[in-house]
Amino acid sequence: MELHIQEKGEFQFVDEGNGPVLLLLHGLFGALSNWQDVVGHFRTDYRVIIPLLPIYDMPLTQAGVPGLVKYVEGFVAAINLTEACTVLGNSLGGHVGLEYTLRNPTRVSRLVLTGSSGLFEDGMGGSFPKRGNYSYVQEKVAYTFYDPSVATKELVDEVFTVTNSNAKCLRIIAIARSAQRHNLGKELGRIDVPTLLVWGLNDTITPPVVAHEFNSLIKNSELRFLDHCCHAPMMERPNEFNMLLRQFLQRTEPLTAMAG
Repeated sequence: MELHIQEKGEFQFVDEGNGPVLLLLHGLFGALSNWQDVVGHFRTDYRVIIPLLPIYDMPLTQAGVPGLVKYVEGFVAAINLTEACTVLGNSLGGHVGLEYTLRNPTRVSRLVLTGSSGLFEDGMGGSFPKRGNYSYVQEKVAYTFYDPSVATKELVDEVFTVTNSNAKCLRIIAIARSAQRHNLGKELGRIDVPTLLVWGLNDTITPPVVAHEFNSLIKNSELRFLDHCCHAPMMERPNEFNMLLRQFLQRTEPLTAMAG
């Protein structure tokens, strides 16, 4: 399935289907394609929107979690999205989603986090990208998945191209450090929308203990683990992920939508 990328002003995004809105946020090395199976599964009865986060080319002074949240706020305004929507975030995207929810509580009806940063993450397995070292990049991309074969050559090439640019590397490092600094532990108690946590049991970057901590700090949250799965459940276990997501969406359907 080819995702059709639209443009509006400075924003590039995917906007597929009709119905209640699912706003998807990708991670640090993420791309729109990370959510391909979610789009394919849900666009028949939801409107699935994915902004391409400007991780590699935002002004260096704004390269961080607050800058990305501001970008999402600008994007939502640019496409005139007025209804409260379900926000889904993977890895850094989860962190941005949490911060967005804290800043815009009336705009978020539900939250779905998978392998989210915001409490703890081992960003690059303890080190930052080495420029021009293909086997290093290959190893790091494989480290994101339980099954290294998910780290296709195409995916590794994509990340290698990014880390081969000094300017992009600087932004990645600035954002990764910002994510480590912006610990949300003290603020998560303010989130009261229904929240689904889907975690890989074999996640090495945000280990299961992190998922348990999110679950205890976000009061209206439920936690589901997927076995033989690492940091990107929607890519590694797409069918199970989509099933958990659909069950959650049906169970927490806002009453107004049910009455209508």
